[in-house]
Amino acid sequence: MTREQAAWFAETFTRLVDNVGSVVLGKADVIRLAFTAMLSEGHLLLEDAPGTGKTQLAKSMGATVQGTNHRIQFTPDLLPSDVTGVTVYDQKTGEFEFHKGPIFASIVLADEINRASPKTQSALLEVMEEGRVTVDGSPYSVGRPFMVIATQNPIEQAGTYRLPEAQLDRFLMKTSIGYPGREQTVRILAGASNRNASSTVQPVITTSAIAEMIDLAATVHVDDAVLDYVAQLSEHTRDSKDTRLGVSVRGAMALMRAVKVWAASKGRAFVLPDDVKELAQPVWAHRVVIDPEAEFSGVTGDRIIDRAIADIAAPQDRQHAA
Repeated sequence: MTREQAAWFAETFTRLVDNVGSVVLGKADVIRLAFTAMLSEGHLLLEDAPGTGKTQLAKSMGATVQGTNHRIQFTPDLLPSDVTGVTVYDQKTGEFEFHKGPIFASIVLADEINRASPKTQSALLEVMEEGRVTVDGSPYSVGRPFMVIATQNPIEQAGTYRLPEAQLDRFLMKTSIGYPGREQTVRILAGASNRNASSTVQPVITTSAIAEMIDLAATVHVDDAVLDYVAQLSEHTRDSKDTRLGVSVRGAMALMRAVKVWAASKGRAFVLPDDVKELAQPVWAHRVVIDPEAEFSGVTGDRIIDRAIADIAAPQDRQHAA
């Protein structure tokens, strides 16, 4: 990546964030994380209380990209074929024809994903990992870019199914939006008459430009010292006495993809250890499985990541110490 390319990437990234920020007020940090996940070819899990703007964020991102975006409302009676599509026999032609489901879109909003049965949730595993759906033995690509933005409500657990670790690992990031500040709340209330604010968002980028940004971010330089730093951090989470399952190699690779985009979004063609520190929690915390006794004592995935960052010296810190 050249300096000119890095500058263009950062400028375009800022435009995307500002466009969504015109609707999702005061949450630039969360929006930056969401677009980082998109440009890393990853998926985003939003877990927050009702009424914080999870669906608004997802719909606004879908409107920002000049592609297709679908919403799937997950319910207990939703079937896998309702998501992926189904093969139908055409009597006129005497052949079976595949009818695509709503998963075939640039951005898919999986609303309240934990309300669907495990069987339906598993229908997302292949497409989130490989970007394709297999129906009756035939593979169908969903295209590029492709992103799933899933939401779930951690407060109301009645009638929900907890996401299995295998599916959680498919999400590049997990974050929450939180309530807006008072100033932003006043601005939201002033525009309360418009109940569908995301409909006012205009597309600012094409899917081909998104694909170009994805390919460009992959060329960001990562020094061997930073690679070693990420490896040590992931090993620390696995060696912790409070974890049953630490960060896998796939989780470490996911972080590397994300920090490249994060660096490019700031106009840099190289990754700094600070990029790793900033993204470690949203990329890794949901992948860590806490030991039941430690979880009962209040240990969380965020705390495990914080402990690893505190215990492992970053490359520049080692140089200063020397």
